[in-house]
Amino acid sequence: MKRAFPILAVLTGVLLSYALYEALVGAPTEQTMGDVQRIFYYHVPSALTAFILFFINLFASLIYLVRRNNKADIVALVAAEVGVVFCTVNLVTGSIWARPVWGIWWTWDLRLTLTLVLWLIYVSYLVLRRFSSSGQTPLLAAVLSVFGALDVPLVYFSIWFFRTQHPQPVIGGGGSIDPRMLHVLLINWLAFSCFAALVCWSRYRLEVLQREVDETLALEALLEPRTSQPRTSRTGSDG
Repeated sequence: MKRAFPILAVLTGVLLSYALYEALVGAPTEQTMGDVQRIFYYHVPSALTAFILFFINLFASLIYLVRRNNKADIVALVAAEVGVVFCTVNLVTGSIWARPVWGIWWTWDLRLTLTLVLWLIYVSYLVLRRFSSSGQTPLLAAVLSVFGALDVPLVYFSIWFFRTQHPQPVIGGGGSIDPRMLHVLLINWLAFSCFAALVCWSRYRLEVLQREVDETLALEALLEPRTSQPRTSRTGSDG
């Protein structure tokens, strides 16, 4: 396992560098939107990576609800943290793309609104985990994650079944994409997935160590002997 981490780190660095080159140079320029379309290679992979992480959060939360497994709780927490980061990237890149194409930074389109709701749910999840000191916090967070995961398919299928301002899907649903563009898209998704795995791995190890330290400190506090009250002494006067 110790050797696997640096190998994954090197692989991730190579993939991210190659994916960046392909997105900015290798991919053909889209005829209608021009170079602004290249943000598509970051916008879509970040969304797909966030969806995967939110589903990992859901499965880990369900395991915790059934078995009260602390490792599952850590996996759920880590997946939510990294998932929020990628969901934020998705929202930001979408707004950057919308400004030159739509002429506005934001519109209350169905998919955009549902994505914002998804982001807010998982931010609330992290706020609950961060600031609540109740013993029931992991349980409440697990229930919230189940509720949040229900929004993921709504976000994904919103443009399949409803007419929205958001572009229609280019993969499936009657859409099409240039094979070279699809290649770059998949390379970026693979690079993002490896980067997410690398961050989750690091964050998981850190959280395990943090909990071990907290448990040790709590145990030491319980075993620490109570300090005895100081005894007052009387001094008599010399006759």
